[in-house]
Amino acid sequence: MHGVGKFNLGTGVQVKSKGNPSMTSIFANALIDAATEDRTVVGITAAMPGGTGMDIFGRRFPKRTFDVGIAEQHAVTMAAGMACEGLKPFVCIYSTFMQRGYDQVVHDVAIQNLPVRMMLDRAGVVGNDGPTHHGCYDLSYLGCIPNLTIMAPSDEVELKNMVKTCADFDDGPTVLRYPRGTGYGAEKLQSLFGYELENGEVPAKGEAIPIGKGRIIRSPGGFDKDESSTRGKKREDRVAILSFGTRLHESLVAANEVEETDPTIGVTVADARFMKPLDVDLVRQLADEHSVLITIEEGSIGGFGDHVLHFLSLDGLLDDGNLKFRPMVIPDAYFETATQYEQYDQAGLNSEHIRGTILRLTKRLEVPVLEDA
Repeated sequence: MHGVGKFNLGTGVQVKSKGNPSMTSIFANALIDAATEDRTVVGITAAMPGGTGMDIFGRRFPKRTFDVGIAEQHAVTMAAGMACEGLKPFVCIYSTFMQRGYDQVVHDVAIQNLPVRMMLDRAGVVGNDGPTHHGCYDLSYLGCIPNLTIMAPSDEVELKNMVKTCADFDDGPTVLRYPRGTGYGAEKLQSLFGYELENGEVPAKGEAIPIGKGRIIRSPGGFDKDESSTRGKKREDRVAILSFGTRLHESLVAANEVEETDPTIGVTVADARFMKPLDVDLVRQLADEHSVLITIEEGSIGGFGDHVLHFLSLDGLLDDGNLKFRPMVIPDAYFETATQYEQYDQAGLNSEHIRGTILRLTKRLEVPVLEDA
């Protein structure tokens, strides 16, 4: 009974809000598409068919759906056995509950490099489900394991694409983490994210994307190519935001807001897509062309930002002292029940926090010294 929304006092039926489909249902239907094309695709859940979308998948493919009960360890090992025999298992578990199967991920999947697809629902903060359900740690505890390919979608189109990517990838285990919440809808995908959607509609099916390749979403000046020439003429006026996961939306909002307030600043926004393997060519490009590089993610310390920082250091991109780097992550604290927006606000991961970080690092905003305040 945690995270209960509005409901009818007489019947107990919860009030369902109408709007864009949930990321969970988008995932489930993308998995149905993959299973329709490939008979070896199977789904596994650990007593969470409704929460992970396996109930949707199970209605379509009841004989290819397996609920092992509250036994995440068994779910992972069972998937490893299935992968050994040529099946394509998708293990669908909340991010916060995959911690229970950590040993099995290492010993039964990663060491043997088996193509188990691990789908981590509820990545990031989860609103009223509270501190037991926040998916804050998976990037940190999985990022250190060899052989894993780790990805995160920025929106519903990318989620569909990544499900397809996982289904097609047989060279090792994959991890796909996605948040609680709904998709953005076609209008916002076109106006903010820059998608050119056919007939103005979200694609029905996903397409596989190259492993380990990110993308630049927004150049200085937004999508207006002419305006970009007037911005960021000096290196110290050029800022890059490298987002991993669904903070891309807030990054784009912040970039627009910063450029509206200061015509000299040029903000580039990129979507990393993958933490492992990291798109090192994209990181090098952003580091070479900008004086400020900010990473942002829905994860704790030790995740995506640390992987980027590690590469920057080893590649010598920080040696000249002409690049300022800031990782924006979920702070070292637990978050009690609240809305997701309120929790992102507490975590300092909303657009206003990104905007403030940009203005401070480009010296457009003077930060008062506590002793003088």
